[in-house]
Amino acid sequence: MIGTINYDYYRIFYAVAQCKSFTRAAELLDNNQPNITRCMNNLEDELDCKLFIRSNRGVTLTPEGEQLYDHVAVAYEQLRMGEEELRRDVSLESGIVTIAASETALHLLLLDKLSQFHEMYPGVHLRIYNYASPQAINAMEKGLIDCAVITSPVPSRTRLHTTPIFRFREILIGGTKFRHLTEDICRLKDIESCSLVCLGPGTSTFAFYQKLFLTHDCTVRVDMEAATMDQVLPMVRHNLGIGFYSETLAAEAIARQEVGQIRLVEPIPERTVTLVEDTSRHQGPAVRRLVKMIRETARDI
Repeated sequence: MIGTINYDYYRIFYAVAQCKSFTRAAELLDNNQPNITRCMNNLEDELDCKLFIRSNRGVTLTPEGEQLYDHVAVAYEQLRMGEEELRRDVSLESGIVTIAASETALHLLLLDKLSQFHEMYPGVHLRIYNYASPQAINAMEKGLIDCAVITSPVPSRTRLHTTPIFRFREILIGGTKFRHLTEDICRLKDIESCSLVCLGPGTSTFAFYQKLFLTHDCTVRVDMEAATMDQVLPMVRHNLGIGFYSETLAAEAIARQEVGQIRLVEPIPERTVTLVEDTSRHQGPAVRRLVKMIRETARDI
C-alpha cells in the first residue's frame, strides 16, 4: 500500500504537524488551505487511519499521527542535514580532496598550490599521499585518489587524462668526495663505474634514466636505492654516491658548496610535472577547484 502514496504528502504532513494548522502550513508551503486539507485526507485514506484531530483551535496529532511523525521528522532531519552538507561542499566550506604527488612534483609545484588553496578554503580537508608515478596511477585506477600530480614519464592508461603543467631540468650532482668530477665535463661512460643514488626499478625516474643511459650505450646501475626523491640529496651530500636531482631544488645545496654539479656532454632531457585525472569519475566541487588552480599554472609557465 505504501508504494502508492504520493511522497509529497509527507512534506505536507510534516508542515501541518509543525504548524498545528492547515492554514499556516499552506502559507509556509506557498499553497492553499483546501489543497492541503485534500492531501491530508488522501494520506489518511491511504494509510487507513486518522492522523489529525481537527478543532477550531487548529489540529493535533492522533496517536497514529504521533507514530508517523516520529519517522517523518527523522527523515526530514536527515534530508536537511544532507542539503546543508551539499551546500557547504558546493560553497567549499567543507569537503575532502585526496591527491597523490611524487616528491619532486610536491616540492616544485604542489606545496605552493596547496598553501594557496588552504588559505582560500580552510574548511576543505586535504589528504596528500607521497607516491611514485606508477603507484599514483594504480591508486587512481582503484578509485583511491581524486587526482595526481606526478613527474614524467607517466604510464599510459586509456581513461586517464594527463595535462602537462610545466617542464623542469635535472642535473647530476656529487658531494665533496666527487669534487674532481665537477672540474671538467664528463661523459656518461665516465661515470658508469661511480656509485649512483637513484630511485629503484618500477619508478618513472628509474625508467627515465635507464632510457637515457641506453640511448648512449651505457648501463645504469643503482648502487644506492632511494625510496623517495627527497632522500637523494642528503645521500649525495654524505658521499654515498652521485645522483640526478632537480636543478631548482639542488640550487641551495650547490650555493653552500655541500654538493657540486657534474656537467655532462650528453644533454639530459627535460622532465614534466603532469596533472592526471580519471575522466570517468565524478569530481566534487573542492576537487574541481584545486584542479583548476593547478591547471592555471600551465598557462603561467
